[in-house]
Amino acid sequence: MRDEAIFAALEAVRAACDTTARRASDPVGFVHRYADPLDQELVALLAASVAFGNVQAIRMKLGEALDRIGPRPSVAADDERALFTRLDGWIHRVYRGEDIARLLIGARHLQRTHGSLGARFAFDLASHADLREALAAFCDALRHEGGFPLGAASTDGAPARRGPGHLLPDPRGASGSKRLFLFLRWMVRPADGVDLGLWDVSPARLLCPVDTHIHKLARNLGFTARNDLSWRTTEEITRALASFDATDPVKYDFALCHMGMLQRCPSRRDAKKCEGCGVKPVCRHWRHARGTGSSKPRRTLAVSGER
Repeated sequence: MRDEAIFAALEAVRAACDTTARRASDPVGFVHRYADPLDQELVALLAASVAFGNVQAIRMKLGEALDRIGPRPSVAADDERALFTRLDGWIHRVYRGEDIARLLIGARHLQRTHGSLGARFAFDLASHADLREALAAFCDALRHEGGFPLGAASTDGAPARRGPGHLLPDPRGASGSKRLFLFLRWMVRPADGVDLGLWDVSPARLLCPVDTHIHKLARNLGFTARNDLSWRTTEEITRALASFDATDPVKYDFALCHMGMLQRCPSRRDAKKCEGCGVKPVCRHWRHARGTGSSKPRRTLAVSGER
């Protein structure tokens, strides 16, 4: 009965989401401004890669970068020297223009070699049964083709900056790789006004892009008891979501994340902040009051084949 109640709440949140309005305030909105799938892939990779922190700041700096790049990012990335010049002086948090230039140049190299980033990722999936290793191989190729500095020093011998490594992290680490899974969600899930469905990859293979909003909601719904934004936490949350739709476990991510941002979901019961929350009836902070059972989070297993 509890799972049925959670499923009903998730469906209601997804149905109530104003997709058009929320997309306009999300980094994915930039991707929909482009018609060519090659441009969409590059813009999506860039938008997802810089998507951490305040969403208004992200959109402002992303818009500035895209204005510098021009109307056809795939064409701009073919002229590497000009792209570095266009992005010279661009800064956002730990990133510099040269970092995103290398990201786009590396991605464009893969497009020219394989036809699209989606074709390259499908190759990596076919080569590695494990999603984590396939994603790591994809990122390795992007770094190599983009000429990202490796090790403790940059290409000119100076101490390495944090930006290049943070822009394109290694999925083999402990992190949940939220921004990479955000990019995959946009590219893989069927076109629904938010996600674009460009890649021939099963949505069942995806893991949920777990940010602070999704993590807090997942804990409140009992999907995980873990406190960290790790790969294991990502697996647990995805496993819980897959129990409601194994063919498309991350379909609730966009609506839940934006609800979490709007509600500013608290870590405790708060009558004012929780008013109007779509999952309030099944939240661990409220369900005792409604007689819906224990507040202890469910136990979940790691997603098989993806460790």
